[in-house]
Amino acid sequence: MLNNLPLHALIVHMPIALTVLVPIFVVIALLLGRRYMKPTHAWALPVGMLALLMASAFAADQTGEDQEEKVERIVPESALEAHEEAAELFLLVTGGVLVLAAGGLMSNRLGSTLRVVGAVGSLAVLAAGWNVGHSGGPRIPTQRGRGVLAAEVRSEF
Repeated sequence: MLNNLPLHALIVHMPIALTVLVPIFVVIALLLGRRYMKPTHAWALPVGMLALLMASAFAADQTGEDQEEKVERIVPESALEAHEEAAELFLLVTGGVLVLAAGGLMSNRLGSTLRVVGAVGSLAVLAAGWNVGHSGGPRIPTQRGRGVLAAEVRSEF
C-alpha cells in the first residue's frame, strides 16, 4: 500500500493508459512504416507497448485477486465477478493480439497482413479494456460514497 491506497488501485493506471495509447501508436507506426522507415522497424514500438500492456495487466489482475477478499464485504459480489471476468477476457484478447502483432515483425507478405490484423486487434484491446474499467471503479456503490468505501478498504489493509 502506498499513500494509503491499495496496490491494485495504483497498478491499474498503467494498463489503462497503455490500452488507450496502443491504437494511437499503431496508426503512427503504420504511417511511419509507409514513408519514413522500414515497416518492421516502425512496428516494433506497438509490439513492445502490447508486451508492456500484457505485463502490467497481468500485475493488475494479480493484485486485484489479492485484494478481492478485502473488499468483498463492501462491494457486491456480482460487481466483483463482472470485473474479474472482464479482466480475464482482456488478458486473453491482449495476449492474442500481442502474438498476432508480433508476427507483424516479419518482413514478408504475412508480416504485412499481420500488421493490419494487429491494428484491428488494437481496437479489440481498447474495447476489452474499456469493459474492464467500466466494470471496476464506477461500479462501486455510490450510496455509501467512495470516500467512505476508500476508508473502509484502507482499514482492511
